[in-house]
Amino acid sequence: MTEQANGLPEPSGKVALVTGASRGIGYSIAEALVARGDRVVITGRNEDALKEAVEKLGAERALGVAGKAHDEAHQAVAVERAMETFGRVDYLVNNAGTNPVFGPIADLDLGVARKVFETNVISALGLAQRTWHAWQKENGGAIVNIASIAGLSASPFIGAYGISKAAMINLTHQLAHEFAPLVRVNSIAPAVIKTKFAAALYEDREEEAAAAYPMARLGVPEDIGGAAAFLLSDAAGWITGQTLVVDGGLFLNAGA
Repeated sequence: MTEQANGLPEPSGKVALVTGASRGIGYSIAEALVARGDRVVITGRNEDALKEAVEKLGAERALGVAGKAHDEAHQAVAVERAMETFGRVDYLVNNAGTNPVFGPIADLDLGVARKVFETNVISALGLAQRTWHAWQKENGGAIVNIASIAGLSASPFIGAYGISKAAMINLTHQLAHEFAPLVRVNSIAPAVIKTKFAAALYEDREEEAAAAYPMARLGVPEDIGGAAAFLLSDAAGWITGQTLVVDGGLFLNAGA
C-alpha cells in the first residue's frame, strides 16, 4: 500500500458509513478502514466524543454526524451528508446498539424491549434501505451488521439484547438475498469485547471471565475491526449472507 507525503495511505476511493463509531468496536472498524485508504462517515450520540474520534482518524478522511441511531431524521442526515461530502456510500456498518436492561426475560419491561429493537434492529434496516437507494442499488457495495454470540444461543439476563441480535442475523440473511448480486451483506457475532459497553460483563473479574476462552483472553475492538475490514474487501467477494463468529474459541467449550 502506497502512502502520501502526509503518511496516509493513498485514497481507495471507497466510502463507509459506520454507526456508533465514536469509540469501541465502531471506532476500531473506522480506524481499520481509514488505515487502508477508505473515507468514513461515523455517527454517535455524543458530539464531543465524535469530534475527538474524527480528529484521531483525520479530518480529511473522516466526517462525524451526531445523533441517535433509531432517529429516522438522523439516519437520513447521515446518508445525505455522506453523499454531499464524499459523493458515495460503498459500505455500511451497522454497529450502534444498546442493552439497557439486565435480568430475567419474564420480568422484562416491554417498553424497554421496544427500545432495544428500535436501536439494534430497526435502525439497521432503515440505514440499509437508505444506503441502498442513495448509492448501492446502482453501484454495489457491502454491508456488515454487528450482531453477537448472544444472538446464537440463550443469553441469560441479557435476553432482550440476545433476541435483537438474533433478529439482526436474520436481517442479514434477508438483505443478502434481496440485495444480491450487487451488494454483499454479512454479520459479525463477537463474544465479550473489552469496551465500555460490555464492561459490566468483565469489570473486576477479567481473569475469571477470560478463563472460559480457549484463546485465554477477552476480545479487543481491533479484533472486530480487522474482521469487518476483511468482509468489506474484495478478498471477501464471494461471501454473503454469513455470520462470522469472532469469539476467541468460546463456542468450542459448548460441548465440554
